[in-house]
Amino acid sequence: MLVPPGSTTSNTVTPCAACKLLRRRCAQECPFSPYFSPHEPQKFASVHKVFGASNVSKMLMEVPKSQRADTANSLVYEANVRLRDPVYGCMGAISALQQQVHALQAELNVIRAEIMKYNTSLTPSSHITSLLSSGEVSVVALPPPPPSLILPPTIFSADAIMYTQPSTTTTEFSTISSENNISYFG
Repeated sequence: MLVPPGSTTSNTVTPCAACKLLRRRCAQECPFSPYFSPHEPQKFASVHKVFGASNVSKMLMEVPKSQRADTANSLVYEANVRLRDPVYGCMGAISALQQQVHALQAELNVIRAEIMKYNTSLTPSSHITSLLSSGEVSVVALPPPPPSLILPPTIFSADAIMYTQPSTTTTEFSTISSENNISYFG
């Protein structure tokens, strides 16, 4: 294609989100352009705010080319979570999910125990022992029940003393004189 004299060619390539944010010209070999689309500038903005452009570039160059897209997505996720939770970041989210898994596992164990209890009340005991011995059903150990708030009966016996009355001598405050009192504020 011939260019008429006096006219200039313009680069029709849209700069990537990183080059737009950093206000620089996007070169063909830009390390950010394959991973940070110009249509989603908020992704690079959050990554840049948390990690910095130079560090992101170094991290992308350290991983094999086949894993760079996943690395960029991970950096975007980590940056977004870190902006929401600056102290714990992804570990806060992971910890919350682990607690949820443990709570659901405990709830599932309780429900399995209730089902087992219900089934044992309906089926004859010989059928239960055959199921347990065949290995088709496994018994889940339940956590120990919380300590009971009911006090042992020995405390309530008539010969046990639970409460001792304080002495019944009272001090007559009208007989206190102010002669020997020392003032704390005076």
